[in-house]
Amino acid sequence: MAIKSKPRVKVPSEAKAGEIIEIKTLISHEMESGQRKDSSGKTIPRAIINTFTASFNGKPFFEANWFTAVSANPYQAFFYKASESGEFTFTWKDDDGSEQSATAKLTVA
Repeated sequence: MAIKSKPRVKVPSEAKAGEIIEIKTLISHEMESGQRKDSSGKTIPRAIINTFTASFNGKPFFEANWFTAVSANPYQAFFYKASESGEFTFTWKDDDGSEQSATAKLTVA
């Protein structure tokens, strides 16, 4: 199942140097575990987002490997210490190799 939804990210647009900011992300996805059966008794194939990565100015700083126990519409929150202005890139990767990305800019004053 390709990732079809637009991810949502919440990142402050500005921060002071050294300030710790909270970043929140959410993406709509069924996260099918591969353990359920359809109405005809056939197993529904596994289709989950298995990797989430956050980068700042092209350098990865956070990665999560997700498994079948992660619920539908996964939400991920984490903290980042602002030191310079730049751009965040968030990437979600699915079992079938499809990817969805979102970006957000941060200005450090």
